[in-house]
Amino acid sequence: MSIWLDGALRDVDSAKVSVFDHGLTVGDGVFETLKAERGRAFALTRHLERLTRSARGLGLPDPDHDEVRRACAAVLEANPVEHGRLRVTYTGGLSPLGSDRGASGPTLIVAVAESVRRPDTTAVVTVPWVRNERSAVAGLKTTSYAENVVALAAAHRSGASEALLANTLGRLCEGTGSNVFVVLDGQLHTPPVASGCLAGITRALVVEWAGAKETDLPFEALEQAEEIFLTSSLRDVQAVVRIDARELAPTPGPVTAEAMRIFDAKAGADLDP
Repeated sequence: MSIWLDGALRDVDSAKVSVFDHGLTVGDGVFETLKAERGRAFALTRHLERLTRSARGLGLPDPDHDEVRRACAAVLEANPVEHGRLRVTYTGGLSPLGSDRGASGPTLIVAVAESVRRPDTTAVVTVPWVRNERSAVAGLKTTSYAENVVALAAAHRSGASEALLANTLGRLCEGTGSNVFVVLDGQLHTPPVASGCLAGITRALVVEWAGAKETDLPFEALEQAEEIFLTSSLRDVQAVVRIDARELAPTPGPVTAEAMRIFDAKAGADLDP
């Protein structure tokens, strides 16, 4: 396997990041996960724009989009995969121990791993922890992911693939690595970015292509929802068939199925929408 690290492709054994890298010591970094199919990254431009927004939110220099594009192309060429998870990581770089950032500049890493296409349906659980919509890093895709690790582990213990969270106001927010959509009275809704959720790339495309409404919803809306589905770069649109102990339809409902159809058609016609 070849990995892009700070300007060049390196084999996996020589791709080393300092133990003093700020991304490791304090989680001072941002990242993007992209779907890669047959050597091409999906929605790369949108991901680069969000990477820059996240970097600015942490006060990191803007990433060089041309370099990131070169890195992604080089990694995908060096590691041919039919279906893959392409990860771009951009950190505060070599720094002193503690929260102060060093002067050496950011670290850029691009790597890919083979993955399988997700099933059309999944199960989710709700968890008691919340997103802080007023956090300094709300809505940023940072490498400070420990709370997601904890919540996702709880989901796995319950036989689910995702955990859904409210925000501090008790409003529906998001999953640990996904956005959530609900169907209420036949209408498709998703929480607004103001809820503290990540401005997901797939989320934005589904809102645009399927006509979903951004709606401030109570967390309890999950109990009344006729249909629920998740979106993310690797899930695309994935129907929820069980939430906690509540069983929904065993197959994607009509609104979800239509969103899946639209997304597959439009994403297949344009790799960089």
